[in-house]
Amino acid sequence: QVQLVESGGGLVQAGGSLRLSCAASGRTVSTKTMGWFRQAPGKEREFVAYITWRPYGTRYTDSVKGRFTISAVVAKNTVYLQMNSLKPEDTAVYYCAASELSRGLDQPRNYDYWGQGTQVTVSS
Repeated sequence: QVQLVESGGGLVQAGGSLRLSCAASGRTVSTKTMGWFRQAPGKEREFVAYITWRPYGTRYTDSVKGRFTISAVVAKNTVYLQMNSLKPEDTAVYYCAASELSRGLDQPRNYDYWGQGTQVTVSS
């Protein structure tokens, strides 16, 4: 059973930064695609970024390109999401997820394991 635990959320002013962490059980980070999603009140869960290993690659949704960076430390079995130049529209609950698949990785339905989420609030 894969367990994912997010941390690092909080309240920040527009233009500020936060770093989210996702601690995974077992060897999850090195064997699965790891993604970050977010869900704002009244909206569907949406893709933010993922990191994959075979082959290595990262992908971001257009609205966060150049501002967010996904990374991983395999030895710590942890994935990070560095968020800079935050905007009020980035306010959401952010979820870490793990997928066994190699395609369709921007779709929540293709992820098998999810964390409990961490709240990010950006004030204007």
